[in-house]
Amino acid sequence: MEIIRFAELRSEPWRNGGGVSRELASHPKAASAQDGAWDWRVSIADVTRAGDFSAFPGMERVLTVVDGELLLLTLDGAEHPLEKYRPFRFSGDAAAHGALPTGDIRDLNVITRTGSFKGFTSIIELSKKRAHPVFAGQLAVLLQGQATVSPGAAGASGAAEDADAADASDAAGASDGSGTAEASAPAAPEALNRYDAVVGSDIRSPEILGRGFLAVVSIDRVAG
Repeated sequence: MEIIRFAELRSEPWRNGGGVSRELASHPKAASAQDGAWDWRVSIADVTRAGDFSAFPGMERVLTVVDGELLLLTLDGAEHPLEKYRPFRFSGDAAAHGALPTGDIRDLNVITRTGSFKGFTSIIELSKKRAHPVFAGQLAVLLQGQATVSPGAAGASGAAEDADAADASDAAGASDGSGTAEASAPAAPEALNRYDAVVGSDIRSPEILGRGFLAVVSIDRVAG
């Protein structure tokens, strides 16, 4: 189970110098946010003043305001009011300008290379009684509230993996003469802080419980 801790991420200036971003994940991993060598990227940006957004030719963007009230986004001369928790899709080729009529905002950005990948962002409300699983190709970001994450129950492939591990452990126990092997204890839930991200998996898919709001980012490969 992999957790990306927001507090440990390095902030980087935008390519046009108009703000700063913290990268949660990208593929393939680039040396910096500025070189644009990736095919997709998920990041969180702080916008503290009006100005132009960096252009990303050949890319598609999904932008979601996650803190603050409103971002007034102008694309090729047309104004679009972006309210909190309402994902908005637009072309990275567009000339984009952001205004802050209600003050500073923070936004979640999903950028994908057109024709290769497609990005989606969904905002869900968490429950303390029903865990939300995070599958392969997904990234779940805690936006607000309190939550914990733990490995889910093993599915078909996870059960096989667990069985292989148990067989190996049994063999080790036989070789040292003990004849027994201790089963590994279930992993304790880990607390999530605001903007921490959980990397999805189809083997023991992480499960999130709590109260608050979660952004679930999905990156799908476009069939060629």
